[in-house]
Amino acid sequence: MKKNDPTTTTRKKSYGLLITGAVMLIAGIIFAVYTYNTSYQTALITEDAAEKLRLQRPYSYSLTLVFLAIPLTIKGIFNGVRGVNRADKSDVKRLAMAGLMAALCYIGFAFFKIDLTVGPEKASFHFGNVFCVLGALLMGGYWGGLAGAVGMTIGDLTTSYVTSAPKTFLLKLCIGLIVGLVAHKIFKLDREHSAKYVTGVTVLACFCGMAFNVVADPLVGYFYKTYLLGVPQDITKALVKIAALTTTVNAVVAVIAASVFYLALRPALKKTGLFLQVSPAVEAK
Repeated sequence: MKKNDPTTTTRKKSYGLLITGAVMLIAGIIFAVYTYNTSYQTALITEDAAEKLRLQRPYSYSLTLVFLAIPLTIKGIFNGVRGVNRADKSDVKRLAMAGLMAALCYIGFAFFKIDLTVGPEKASFHFGNVFCVLGALLMGGYWGGLAGAVGMTIGDLTTSYVTSAPKTFLLKLCIGLIVGLVAHKIFKLDREHSAKYVTGVTVLACFCGMAFNVVADPLVGYFYKTYLLGVPQDITKALVKIAALTTTVNAVVAVIAASVFYLALRPALKKTGLFLQVSPAVEAK
């Protein structure tokens, strides 16, 4: 065992995130049960749209808290079992880029969308997924997915899509994780490669993330709306069909746009020193 091996000297088990996630999860579940049986039940029989939206918000907030607490708890378990590297320092550039991507995700969804209404529910064509995928290409799956999840969830919570916020958080986080997995964990996109290799991997990673969304969004949406929101099944089935259409169109736009943006930004970020290394560096022997 080498004395200067950082993997053996700097890792320390940490339980702070696990405790935080567990507390948030328990509080979210209690809050969700309470608000579902109070304000949300009243919202189901309310005719006025503005009042209905107001009554739906507490339940949506509580579900969002639950969905946020789940990955935090999982990450906390990982930190407790594997430990964290105390030598790591906060990356200001990564945090700043994550904030920028979250803001762009919010703008792409909240201001550049076309709504389709089915009964009391909605679906939309939008550009939010473009920046969720782009964030994962630039920063890795965790940060990119988190930026997309936060940005688009805020977009839901501040618009008439408030009841979709918990589902949005989960799916956008998964999109980022999948894109990051393919791009950086498998193909090491952030390292030096030929232009042809970079282009192919970029498109493939975008495709994998959005292919997941095309399948998962309608499927998760059906169970979410039926069993957590109590939407009648006939309306839910109609929403699934529309969601399949809108999600497919959004996916095609995201694959094309995110690929073009990344391929254009990559050389510019390298020249300015803002290009982030995502995959671990290869140690010289």
